[in-house]
Amino acid sequence: MKLTSSAFEDGEKIPSKYTCDGENINPPLNISDVPENTKSLVLVMDDPDIPKEVKEARSIEVFDHWILFNIPPGTEEVKEGEVPEGAVQGANGRGDSNHTGPCPPPQYEPKIHRYFFKLYALDVELELPEGSTKPEVERAMQGHIVEKVELIGKYQRK
Repeated sequence: MKLTSSAFEDGEKIPSKYTCDGENINPPLNISDVPENTKSLVLVMDDPDIPKEVKEARSIEVFDHWILFNIPPGTEEVKEGEVPEGAVQGANGRGDSNHTGPCPPPQYEPKIHRYFFKLYALDVELELPEGSTKPEVERAMQGHIVEKVELIGKYQRK
Protein backbone atom coordinates (compact mmCIF):
# COMPACT_ATOMS: atom_id res chain seq x y z
CA MET A 1 0.00 0.00 0.00
CA LYS A 2 1.24 3.49 -0.79
CA LEU A 3 0.37 6.98 0.45
CA THR A 4 1.80 9.99 -1.38
CA SER A 5 1.00 13.66 -1.91
CA SER A 6 1.41 15.87 -4.96
CA ALA A 7 1.94 18.80 -2.54
CA PHE A 8 5.07 17.48 -0.79
CA GLU A 9 7.48 14.55 -0.81
CA ASP A 10 7.92 12.20 2.13
CA GLY A 11 10.06 13.92 4.78
CA GLU A 12 9.81 17.32 3.07
CA LYS A 13 8.10 20.63 3.90
CA ILE A 14 4.32 20.89 3.81
CA PRO A 15 3.42 24.04 1.81
CA SER A 16 2.01 26.83 4.01
CA LYS A 17 -1.26 26.68 2.04
CA TYR A 18 -2.13 23.58 4.09
CA THR A 19 -1.32 25.16 7.47
CA CYS A 20 -2.75 27.77 9.84
CA ASP A 21 -0.56 30.29 8.00
CA GLY A 22 -2.45 29.59 4.76
CA GLU A 23 -5.85 28.14 3.87
CA ASN A 24 -5.67 25.49 6.63
CA ILE A 25 -7.03 22.75 4.34
CA ASN A 26 -5.90 19.17 4.00
CA PRO A 27 -3.29 18.48 1.32
CA PRO A 28 -4.12 16.18 -1.57
CA LEU A 29 -3.27 12.56 -0.82
CA ASN A 30 -2.98 9.65 -3.24
CA ILE A 31 -3.69 6.08 -2.17
CA SER A 32 -2.59 3.04 -4.16
CA ASP A 33 -1.95 -0.69 -3.88
CA VAL A 34 -4.63 -1.23 -1.22
CA PRO A 35 -4.79 -4.93 -0.21
CA GLU A 36 -7.66 -6.85 -1.84
CA ASN A 37 -9.30 -7.93 1.42
CA THR A 38 -9.59 -4.34 2.72
CA LYS A 39 -13.07 -3.30 3.93
CA SER A 40 -12.18 0.26 4.99
CA LEU A 41 -9.30 2.69 5.39
CA VAL A 42 -8.37 4.90 8.32
CA LEU A 43 -6.27 8.05 8.02
CA VAL A 44 -4.68 9.66 11.06
CA MET A 45 -2.63 12.85 10.91
CA ASP A 46 -0.80 13.73 14.10
CA ASP A 47 2.14 15.71 15.46
CA PRO A 48 4.44 14.02 17.99
CA ASP A 49 6.71 17.07 18.22
CA ILE A 50 4.44 19.23 20.35
CA PRO A 51 6.35 21.17 23.01
CA LYS A 52 6.87 19.71 26.47
CA GLU A 53 4.82 22.58 27.92
CA VAL A 54 1.85 21.70 25.73
CA LYS A 55 2.18 17.99 26.53
CA GLU A 56 2.12 18.74 30.25
CA ALA A 57 -0.68 21.33 30.06
CA ARG A 58 -2.96 19.06 28.03
CA SER A 59 -1.77 15.67 29.35
CA ILE A 60 -1.12 14.45 25.79
CA GLU A 61 1.87 13.02 23.92
CA VAL A 62 0.80 13.94 20.38
CA PHE A 63 -1.62 16.44 18.86
CA ASP A 64 -4.23 14.89 16.58
CA HIS A 65 -4.81 17.00 13.46
CA TRP A 66 -7.17 14.74 11.53
CA ILE A 67 -8.96 11.46 12.16
CA LEU A 68 -10.78 9.99 9.18
CA PHE A 69 -12.26 6.49 9.21
CA ASN A 70 -14.46 4.19 7.13
CA ILE A 71 -12.86 5.56 3.98
CA PRO A 72 -14.08 3.29 1.16
CA PRO A 73 -11.28 0.88 0.14
CA GLY A 74 -11.53 1.89 -3.52
CA THR A 75 -10.60 5.49 -2.71
CA GLU A 76 -7.57 6.51 -4.74
CA GLU A 77 -7.44 10.17 -3.78
CA VAL A 78 -8.24 12.41 -0.85
CA LYS A 79 -8.72 15.69 -2.67
CA GLU A 80 -7.32 18.96 -1.39
CA GLY A 81 -9.72 20.42 1.18
CA GLU A 82 -12.20 17.54 0.88
CA VAL A 83 -13.34 14.45 2.74
CA PRO A 84 -13.85 11.34 0.57
CA GLU A 85 -17.49 10.39 0.06
CA GLY A 86 -18.57 7.87 2.69
CA ALA A 87 -15.72 8.65 5.11
CA VAL A 88 -16.39 9.67 8.71
CA GLN A 89 -14.40 12.32 10.59
CA GLY A 90 -13.28 11.75 14.15
CA ALA A 91 -12.37 14.40 16.70
CA ASN A 92 -9.08 16.23 16.33
CA GLY A 93 -7.00 17.55 19.24
CA ARG A 94 -9.29 20.56 19.55
CA GLY A 95 -12.36 18.34 19.81
CA ASP A 96 -13.66 19.33 16.36
CA SER A 97 -14.66 16.76 13.75
CA ASN A 98 -12.56 18.17 10.92
CA HIS A 99 -9.03 18.72 9.68
CA THR A 100 -6.81 21.27 11.38
CA GLY A 101 -3.53 22.03 9.66
CA PRO A 102 -0.02 22.31 11.04
CA CYS A 103 0.39 25.27 13.37
CA PRO A 104 3.42 24.73 15.62
CA PRO A 105 3.68 27.42 18.31
CA PRO A 106 6.73 29.51 17.34
CA GLN A 107 7.62 30.45 20.92
CA TYR A 108 8.48 26.85 21.86
CA GLU A 109 11.05 24.27 20.81
CA PRO A 110 11.13 22.34 18.61
CA LYS A 111 10.57 24.87 15.84
CA ILE A 112 10.24 22.28 13.06
CA HIS A 113 7.47 19.74 13.59
CA ARG A 114 6.87 16.43 11.84
CA TYR A 115 3.36 15.55 10.76
CA PHE A 116 2.63 11.86 10.35
CA PHE A 117 -0.08 10.85 7.88
CA LYS A 118 -0.80 7.21 8.79
CA LEU A 119 -3.00 5.14 6.53
CA TYR A 120 -4.39 1.84 7.76
CA ALA A 121 -6.14 -0.84 5.70
CA LEU A 122 -8.69 -2.71 7.83
CA ASP A 123 -10.61 -5.94 7.33
CA VAL A 124 -13.77 -4.32 8.82
CA GLU A 125 -15.69 -1.06 8.82
CA LEU A 126 -15.62 0.64 12.19
CA GLU A 127 -18.92 0.92 14.03
CA LEU A 128 -18.17 4.30 15.54
CA PRO A 129 -19.97 7.65 15.35
CA GLU A 130 -18.64 10.86 13.86
CA GLY A 131 -16.51 12.68 16.42
CA SER A 132 -14.92 9.52 17.87
CA THR A 133 -11.50 10.18 19.36
CA LYS A 134 -8.23 8.70 18.12
CA PRO A 135 -8.03 6.34 21.14
CA GLU A 136 -11.55 5.09 20.37
CA VAL A 137 -10.65 4.55 16.71
CA GLU A 138 -7.38 2.81 17.64
CA ARG A 139 -9.19 0.47 20.06
CA ALA A 140 -11.75 -0.42 17.37
CA MET A 141 -8.93 -1.10 14.86
CA GLN A 142 -7.12 -3.59 17.13
CA GLY A 143 -6.87 -6.98 15.49
CA HIS A 144 -8.19 -5.65 12.16
CA ILE A 145 -5.15 -3.92 10.61
CA VAL A 146 -4.22 -5.55 7.32
CA GLU A 147 -1.51 -3.04 6.39
CA LYS A 148 -0.17 0.37 7.42
CA VAL A 149 1.86 3.06 5.62
CA GLU A 150 3.10 6.52 6.60
CA LEU A 151 3.82 9.79 4.88
CA ILE A 152 5.71 12.44 6.85
CA GLY A 153 5.63 16.17 6.20
CA LYS A 154 7.43 18.93 8.09
CA TYR A 155 6.49 22.48 8.92
CA GLN A 156 8.03 25.45 10.70
CA ARG A 157 6.28 28.77 11.21
CA LYS A 158 8.07 31.93 10.24
